[in-house]
Amino acid sequence: MSTALLLIPSLILDATFGEPKWLWSRMPHPAVLMGQLVQLLDDRLNDGEGRRGKGMMAVAVLVLTGLILGWVLSWFGGLASLLIAAILIAHRSLITHVRDVAKGLRRSLPDGRAAVAQIVSRDTDRMTGPQVARSAIESGAENFSDGVIAPAFWFLIGGLPGLLVYKLINTADSMIGYRTETYEDFGWAAARLDDLLNLIPARLSAAIIAIVSGCGRDWSEIATDARKHRSPNAGWPEAAMARALGVALAGPRSYEGEMRPFAWVHEAGSKSADAHAIDRCTDILWKSWALALLLTVALALLF
Repeated sequence: MSTALLLIPSLILDATFGEPKWLWSRMPHPAVLMGQLVQLLDDRLNDGEGRRGKGMMAVAVLVLTGLILGWVLSWFGGLASLLIAAILIAHRSLITHVRDVAKGLRRSLPDGRAAVAQIVSRDTDRMTGPQVARSAIESGAENFSDGVIAPAFWFLIGGLPGLLVYKLINTADSMIGYRTETYEDFGWAAARLDDLLNLIPARLSAAIIAIVSGCGRDWSEIATDARKHRSPNAGWPEAAMARALGVALAGPRSYEGEMRPFAWVHEAGSKSADAHAIDRCTDILWKSWALALLLTVALALLF
């Protein structure tokens, strides 16, 4: 059975049920287990001399783990594969988290800050309302690529082994892929491999968002804006979403009390985003999911 045919029910199951609390309150989510493996490697290897080499060793362990585990799990048949894929694709939970920020903002600014703090790593305690809204929109766009399109893409390409390798490396990047004294060297390999694995999915995500929002004609401007972003990949879906909504995204933000002068994406857009803009963002994300599903159906029919 083709991976495209398996991916269709996986996308639908995730979009329908998301992350059932009754299940994951009784057993650890696979993403949690992946995080624990990354933390174990961090604790055991990230010290002393030669940290870049040790980080490469950690990445090799993660890749081999994903390949072997995916290969073993694929023995259990198509049903097991599509269920695991549904668990590791995260569209419904993404929408829920982003919408929670809009709901919070409608109640009060502190509630909006508390909600957005669940999905971004930047400082949130002094954010204005528009900063909260823009942060939620950025997270929605970036995680549509990281949490939906990229896992689906690597499942299509490599089945469960491809999907698990991607998720392990993406988890590692989110935990150790930082340019800090602790992780500058140890997290280098994870960050670079994550950049490589997201190269095509990020641009595919941007194209899907641009198509469903009717701003595909602005592709050259989207590409120009994307290259201004500090990330070689996250800028693409963010730039497409910025054009779709007519808002400016990215820009200066604070980490650990330090304001960092990042470039704006679509600087000419409005900087006064609000809860309504977040709602429009989630509408576009649902339409983008629907187009991704249609493309998967087309692949299944072709192959």
